[in-house]
Amino acid sequence: MRRDGQSRRGRHSAAAGWLAGAIAISLLLGGCGLLGKPTTLVADAPLTMTINSPVFTNRVIPAKYTCYGAGVSPPIYWSTPPAGTKSLALVVDDSATPISPRVYWLVFDISPATTELQVGSLPPHARVAYNSSGKGGYSAPCPRGKSHDYRFTIYALNTSIGASLPASPRLLQALTTIAPHVTARGTVTARALPSATG
Repeated sequence: MRRDGQSRRGRHSAAAGWLAGAIAISLLLGGCGLLGKPTTLVADAPLTMTINSPVFTNRVIPAKYTCYGAGVSPPIYWSTPPAGTKSLALVVDDSATPISPRVYWLVFDISPATTELQVGSLPPHARVAYNSSGKGGYSAPCPRGKSHDYRFTIYALNTSIGASLPASPRLLQALTTIAPHVTARGTVTARALPSATG
């Protein structure tokens, strides 16, 4: 009986841990983007930057950059960050997923002098965290049945993350490290279409 009780407590503890992690990611990415309302994070960063892609015609992501094409990351351009910016981070996510946002790409330690990412590549010294699929890179959007929206958000940070994260950090670890240092952001939402043959 005691063993059963301990087993139930273990299962309850594991479930609680999973839920806490999901809620944490939801708070970090929900609402205005990376920053939520927890008191341990800075206030919502102002939308003083702009971001877009030359391939997002009418805010639609071409098939090439989804799972229905080559699945490579699209070219992304953004405005010059505010003075004092030490590094940049880019997050591609889908805020409409249940429980918590699904992150498709998290790039950080981008030089503040950089204002673009080219197709399928990263600038020198930029690093990536594991995404929601457990992949250390870009996971192409893959909507099924109907079109779906994805957010591309650039964040200006007041520090370089550097050695404070391991070589390939886990998603929640990267998000919680980055969040307190965000000073500005810009976001664009683009729609991916399901396969015409699916």
